[in-house]
Amino acid sequence: MANGLKGVILAGGSGTRLHPLTRITNKHLLPIYDRPMVSYAIEALVQAGVTELMLVTGGTHAGEFLRLLGNGREFGIERLEYGYQERAGGIAEALGLAEHFVGGDRVLVMLADNVLENSFAAAVEHFCAQEKGARVLLARESDPEHLRHLGVPELDGNKRIVRIVEKPQDPPSDFVVTGLYFYDSDVFEIIPKLKPSGRGELEITDVNNWYVDQGTMEYDLIEGFWGDAGESIDAYYAVNDFVRLNGANKK
Repeated sequence: MANGLKGVILAGGSGTRLHPLTRITNKHLLPIYDRPMVSYAIEALVQAGVTELMLVTGGTHAGEFLRLLGNGREFGIERLEYGYQERAGGIAEALGLAEHFVGGDRVLVMLADNVLENSFAAAVEHFCAQEKGARVLLARESDPEHLRHLGVPELDGNKRIVRIVEKPQDPPSDFVVTGLYFYDSDVFEIIPKLKPSGRGELEITDVNNWYVDQGTMEYDLIEGFWGDAGESIDAYYAVNDFVRLNGANKK
């Protein structure tokens, strides 16, 4: 296991942006090329040396993850636990369910609809070398319209993150915060203090900005393709097409 780093895969949510496909299953079980979407997140984490995992899901299709993954051994997982989110309360709330699993260790959180062309093992090494704090993975995004639907970091002259703006009308950079987040154990003290956003959820951007304010937020820039297959039907098929032609999680 990578230096006491545990992995939490978030595979909940109602999947409304992929309706009607998600009427019959959880979006993270939909196929990307030749296997279920969640398989790519698991493969990426295991490749990076993170083999103690907890999968958090919810809704009526939660049992299907157990059928797919079992105890996780055939996927290279050493220890696999499951968490159930009673309602759609946001990414930060879902992470809070993993507190007992993570214990006092550090945690890498991955949204299960994120698919990458290349391994992020180097980012894992960088985080393990960090004394404390958090780290995010950024991807370059040149389309301003796309930036307005995502979390966008503002960088200062030293290329440090000074804040992260959620769905900005005027994006402060051409980078986006992807769905991979690294945290020290302080994260579980922060989550209970969060106030729900306008949509009634505990937002991961608020967690990230807490670390930014502490001056302990670092980042790595993703090289190669990154896609959020749960963002829309078009994005789902764009990720499918890329993986079919180019593969994913290349070392």
